Amino acid sequence: MDKRALIVWGGWLGHEPEQVAGLFRGILESEGFAVDVSDTLEAFADAERLKALDLIVPVWTMGQIEQEWAKHVSSAVQAGVGLAGCHGGMCDAFRTNVDWQFMTGGQWVAHPGNDGVEYTVNIANSSSPIVDGLTDFTVRSEQYYLHVDPAVEVLASTRFPVAPGPHSLNKAVDMPVVWTKRWGVGRVYYCSLGHKADIVAMPEVELLMRRGFLWAADGKRRAAEAARASENAGSKQTYTGMADSQL
Repeated sequence: MDKRALIVWGGWLGHEPEQVAGLFRGILESEGFAVDVSDTLEAFADAERLKALDLIVPVWTMGQIEQEWAKHVSSAVQAGVGLAGCHGGMCDAFRTNVDWQFMTGGQWVAHPGNDGVEYTVNIANSSSPIVDGLTDFTVRSEQYYLHVDPAVEVLASTRFPVAPGPHSLNKAVDMPVVWTKRWGVGRVYYCSLGHKADIVAMPEVELLMRRGFLWAADGKRRAAEAARASENAGSKQTYTGMADSQL
């Protein structure tokens, strides 16, 4: 049976969400996924439908999400559904929703120099199959500065500062570009590259996204196997979020 993925695109059109969603759909279908694509956040309203998926791919920047819908996504991922995305489409999706940020592992705060900054993406020394065989590469795009969950596993990073700004007098820092984390028994994957569709289409970025999708989606199978092997596998309770902190 094909794995099932849901892509939800929208929000700020400057990130070319429809075009990026189309690229992601092509990647997933080439890997044997049955893919549904939606241009409304109402796609997150059906909690049981989400839990039946293998992968959720948000491509939505600077939006507002109903708290109940964010909870549905969180519950599905906690139960084993993969979550994977890039750039502002996942980690600048809902600035006022801290539950989303807790789940995804980070939140965009700045891109000094704006679009067109040339910088190096440094691949980490890792056993993760996502970066196996990859080497450092250069990109000319936005260089994302993020506030990042210290629990993430960093698979690639970039060094700041490159462009001048109020951060420049601080010591040099390595900012995560690609990371993975766990949310319940689900797998979460993020890549900060992807300002527009042409960046997503770069061979290095396309490969990072392809591998990230596969890694995140495979978490559901592994979680099911673990649950069958032990009644105590996974979390018995679902994290319901910080309901008092949303606007």
